[in-house]
Amino acid sequence: MMKRFAYLVTGIFLGTLVTTVAFAVSSGVVASQELDPVKISPQYYKVLLDNDQVRVLEYRLKPGAKEAMHSHTSGIVYIFGDAKMRTTFPDGRTEESSGGAGEVHWRNPVTHALENIGNTEAHALAVELKKPCKQ
Repeated sequence: MMKRFAYLVTGIFLGTLVTTVAFAVSSGVVASQELDPVKISPQYYKVLLDNDQVRVLEYRLKPGAKEAMHSHTSGIVYIFGDAKMRTTFPDGRTEESSGGAGEVHWRNPVTHALENIGNTEAHALAVELKKPCKQ
């Protein structure tokens, strides 16, 4: 009887732990340190502000430059100038997109690699949230 109870408690604990970690990762609360864009590609990112609420990054990617796979939490992106980008996702899928000066976009948590396929430097400001959004 005691063995069954111990297995039950252990199972509940492990199930709760796995669920909590999966939720935190999928909601962007936990950004993988290995996939932190500032650590992977410091030549493209400048940290302007970092506190317990947000991290504000300035981003610059010259034409033809490629950035390695990395992750971002939820947040907003403000685009300073026109740019054309190719995004590659972990599953190999790619998307091409164009951004215009003054555009503001909401970004859900994402893991991707970027390539500037345009003729102008990609220049943006990213505000990454550190706490989950209440919906």
